[in-house]
Amino acid sequence: MTTALTTGRPWRVIVLFSVPLLIGNVVQQLYHFVDAVVVGRHLGVDALAAVGATGSMLFLLLGFAWGLTSGFAIPTAQAFGARDHAAVRRSVAAGTILTAICTLLLTVGAPLLTAPLLELLRTPAELMDDAIVFAQISFLGAGALMFFNYLSAIIRAIGDSRTPLVFLTIACALNVALVIVMVGPLGWGVGGAALATVVSQAISVLLCLEFVRRRMPVLHVRRSDWRVSRAELAEHLRLGLPMGFQASIIAIGTLSVQVALNELGADAVAAYTAASRVDGLAVALLQSLGLAVSMFVAQNHGGGRPDRIRRGVIEATWISVGAAIVLGALLIAFGAMTVQLFLDEGSGGVVEMAAQMLAINGATYWILGILFVLRGALQGLGHTLIPTVTGVIELVMRVGAAVLLGSLFGFIGVAASNPLAWLGAVVVLVPAYIVAHRQLGKAPITPMVATLTTPIPVIGPTDGSMVVDAIVTQPIVLPTASSGGGVARRARRFRFAPSRDKRRTRG
Repeated sequence: MTTALTTGRPWRVIVLFSVPLLIGNVVQQLYHFVDAVVVGRHLGVDALAAVGATGSMLFLLLGFAWGLTSGFAIPTAQAFGARDHAAVRRSVAAGTILTAICTLLLTVGAPLLTAPLLELLRTPAELMDDAIVFAQISFLGAGALMFFNYLSAIIRAIGDSRTPLVFLTIACALNVALVIVMVGPLGWGVGGAALATVVSQAISVLLCLEFVRRRMPVLHVRRSDWRVSRAELAEHLRLGLPMGFQASIIAIGTLSVQVALNELGADAVAAYTAASRVDGLAVALLQSLGLAVSMFVAQNHGGGRPDRIRRGVIEATWISVGAAIVLGALLIAFGAMTVQLFLDEGSGGVVEMAAQMLAINGATYWILGILFVLRGALQGLGHTLIPTVTGVIELVMRVGAAVLLGSLFGFIGVAASNPLAWLGAVVVLVPAYIVAHRQLGKAPITPMVATLTTPIPVIGPTDGSMVVDAIVTQPIVLPTASSGGGVARRARRFRFAPSRDKRRTRG
């Protein structure tokens, strides 16, 4: 699927491009939302807290695997953009081999580390048994997660961003149905919730494979393609490992927050888990706008349109701030009512804490809206230092605030760590973008009609404003003059942006 973001009203093309990204984000967040509702309602506060207590640990290991497999798809996209189908097949083979090796290591090693890691995180004793069961089942089924993510990434790599969204939706729908059955009528507890995720993703892997077999011959690996060289494997690791480590860096922040929460007891963990599920739905909109801005800026930067970048970023900032204010008001007004969906009667203290966290986040979403847009704009311009620095600032402030303020003010202090981290990043981002904005005002404008590219967004694990993703922008090769004079004349009308790979670090 080709998408040109270099023509039309900037605010309109940004919003339209963000819609499928938003749908994908919301679908994932809705699953987590429903999962928490089912577990909290059927199994109680401690079970919900046990699932929440495993979140940072799962994020640390599975997030690394997610980033790794996403990075493996970048050489596939590069080969496809060069119309080298043999290289596409070899890239798919190399990525599959490496994904299988990583799956084996994770499946064997991670379950053995579960109990020691949970103890290291000071998980409350009453949550340990359920937390161990949930985490071990999730790790044992890690292969389904890794191959689902890898298959989705290579499908996007050849320009199809809609099909992975369809399979993601199917996976989440299956997940919801299986969670309801396994936790409810079958009574399999938190283990059933984890198993539902594994089974739904395994089914989605089979559906992806069948789709590739029927519809995507360019991804069909031949016997000779499996003889990949060490250099090809090394290239895939070179691109995959940084994205995996980015996810691990993000997870360090979540681990620190988790420790602070565990020190406050099971109710605090349950409240944070419930509030995070609601918060994730709201953040998905702002997150999608940030990624859309990054793609918009990248295309227009490659096409020599600094005027559109300046205008688009300003318009996107206003849209993001406006949406953030509306979302924040809704969370402040209806946060407590929404959190009550997760819990049985008699959990008033947990509901009150979760509502307080939602009110703190909701009142400061406008800061997060600015953060997403400006960071996306700088990344789209090819700047790496400032976005990376702001990610580190977020990490340090989040950890410091959670530990220090948590010890002084309890749950409210931990909840305040997110807005403080956002504020610290924005203090750096605003002057950095102002400098870039002025430089764009002095840059020449290149006359053009359109820049055709294939944007391939690969969205990874998230925590607040921190996202792991890859954006691969490939030129579309139009037919040459030998294909016909009309086609050749149309080809000469376009100025192509050079392909570029970006890896985003948030936190």
